[in-house]
Amino acid sequence: MIEVIDEERCTGCNICVHACPTNVFDAGAKIPVIARQDDCQTCFMCEAWCPEDALYVSPRADDLEHPDIAALKFNHVIGSYRAAIGWSKGDAPTI
Repeated sequence: MIEVIDEERCTGCNICVHACPTNVFDAGAKIPVIARQDDCQTCFMCEAWCPEDALYVSPRADDLEHPDIAALKFNHVIGSYRAAIGWSKGDAPTI
């Protein structure tokens, strides 16, 4: 389930808004908003397409973790899915 949008990394490009097949996000004034978190299907599309590695999708589909964003950054968890599929920061094409 989508858990975090890192405000420090997010540039407000809204690629996640367009990549999400279940319309979880709304475009916000500065960064996207997780508007319908319960609709998240844990497909990781938003995290995969985010060129700034600003999203964290928990692999736990049914339970919220409420992770500490500082710990996610320290442990290099944010962006780890993109790395696992062979994309590095900036590799994803724009939609």
